[in-house]
Amino acid sequence: MNAKVFEKVKVYAFLLFQLFLSKTKIMEFISEKLDEYVIKHTANEPQLLYQLNRETHLKVLQPRMLSGHFQGRVLSMFSKMIKPKNILEIGTYTGYSTLCFLEGLVEGGKITTIDINYELEDMVRRYFDLSGRSEAIDYKIGDAMEIVPTLQEEFDLVFIDADKDNYLNYYHQVIDKVKLGGYIIADNVLWSGKVTGEYDQLDADTKTLVDLNQLVHDDKRVEHVLLPIRDGLMVMRRV
Repeated sequence: MNAKVFEKVKVYAFLLFQLFLSKTKIMEFISEKLDEYVIKHTANEPQLLYQLNRETHLKVLQPRMLSGHFQGRVLSMFSKMIKPKNILEIGTYTGYSTLCFLEGLVEGGKITTIDINYELEDMVRRYFDLSGRSEAIDYKIGDAMEIVPTLQEEFDLVFIDADKDNYLNYYHQVIDKVKLGGYIIADNVLWSGKVTGEYDQLDADTKTLVDLNQLVHDDKRVEHVLLPIRDGLMVMRRV
């Protein structure tokens, strides 16, 4: 099997996995009524992000992978508080979270965002261009496990939101690339609440997330807080 065919197989396998996930529902940590209240009293997403949100739901296979309005405003707020110069995002999807982080990126800063799904590239680049700051976004298509080790920058903020089976690997790859006082945010760490199950009965991805949460909890290199926002955000500060 040549490299091009192998790359296509990886992408289709990833898409099939996401289709499987679409049959499961993200755990509702609060009532639907309270969730609606929270969203109603959270700042509106910018018009560009609203359009991207809508187009993703209309055209893309697995729209629930999108950060979405509420979590997007949380990520935007983090970025504005941190004021990062260098951001690394592992898992671009349709670029929603990238554009949220872009809101807090300082002038002259850069976001490096990596995704394996080349089929979304045209859509993603179109929205990056519409942001008016596409020059600040280094959008890489390929395997993050191969790309991350080649990056030489020191990052102020890293966002991990990609294939769950590599979450531990991504953490080990990026921890020494984050400057002291910098942040790592890992998404989906509650995995629809499955992380609370009996370990021996968990599926492989859930075990990986349980292992990551415990690793972070025991790692003296980071301060951390696990937030039950959407499907769980583990927020870590390098110390």
